[in-house]
Amino acid sequence: MIHFSCADYTFPLLSRSQRFALLKLLGFTHVDIGLFERSTDMTPSRMLAAPKAFIKQLQIDLKDADLQVADVFLQTGLDPSVSAANDSSLPVRAHNRRIFSLTLDLCAALACKHITGLPGVWHEGSNKTVDFELAVESAAWRQRAAADASVNYAIEAHVGSICSDIPSTHALLDAVPGLTLTLDYGHFIVARIPSSKVHPLLRFASHIHARCGAPDRLQTSLSENRIDFGGMVSRMSKQKYTGYVAIEYVHVDWQQCNRTDNVSETILLRRLLEDCENSAQNPAQTSPGDEYV
Repeated sequence: MIHFSCADYTFPLLSRSQRFALLKLLGFTHVDIGLFERSTDMTPSRMLAAPKAFIKQLQIDLKDADLQVADVFLQTGLDPSVSAANDSSLPVRAHNRRIFSLTLDLCAALACKHITGLPGVWHEGSNKTVDFELAVESAAWRQRAAADASVNYAIEAHVGSICSDIPSTHALLDAVPGLTLTLDYGHFIVARIPSSKVHPLLRFASHIHARCGAPDRLQTSLSENRIDFGGMVSRMSKQKYTGYVAIEYVHVDWQQCNRTDNVSETILLRRLLEDCENSAQNPAQTSPGDEYV
C-alpha cells in the first residue's frame, strides 16, 4: 500500500494553519515540511534565531491539524546556488551544518525520520573536481549525522544541480555509502531523459516526489503528463518500497511552475497512483500509467 504525503509548500499563498487544514481536508495524514529560506513562515533563519519557539509552534500547528511529518525538505538559500551544500566558503558550510543539526532536533521533536536536502551546484568559474569533492564531503557529513540521530538523509537530484542526469546522480550516491535519494522523475523528464532510464534509480529511493511533468516542462497537468507512473508504481511494488510518496506540486515563478491548479492536480495524481497500485496488484489489468512514457 502506498504511503502518501503532500507537500505543505504546494499551497504557499495560504497561511501555515490554512495549508495544514487543506491537506487534512484533501485526505492526507502526513505532510512534507518545506524548510525553505524563500518560505514566508518556515525558514531556516527563523529556526536558527529561536529554535525552541519555532519547534514548539510547529508542533502545535501539526497537532491542531492532526498531521504527522513524513519528510523535512531543507533548503538553506533563497536559490540552490546560495549557501549551497558545496559552497567553497568554510563559514558558509559551517553555517549550513549548524542549520542541519537544528533540523535533526526538529525531526526528533516531530517524530520525523527523513530529511531531504539539495546536493549542491556547479559554481561558475570553479573547478568541477572541487565542486564534486565538497558535495561528497557535505553529503557524507549529513548522512553520518542523520544516521546517528536515526534519521534517513536523502539528496534530491534536480535541474541545475551537480546531480542533473543519471550518471552524475550515480556518482554522488556511489561516493557516499548510506546516502539515499528523494526521487523526482520530473527533474529528469524535463531534460528529455525517459522514465525507462529513471526507473533503476528507484532502488536508491527512500522518498519520492510525485507531480506530472513532460519534456521541457518540469510541472504539468495530468492531461499533459509524460511520466510513466504506472511503471514507477509497478517497480515500487516489486521492490517492496516502504517510503512515502509525496504529491509535490509547487507554485513558484520558476520553470513555469505556476500554471497548474494545484488542488485539482493533487487530487487527480493521487487517484492515478492509487489506480496504478491496483493494477500492479492485479497484473491482468492494464496499468492506467502505461500511456505516460
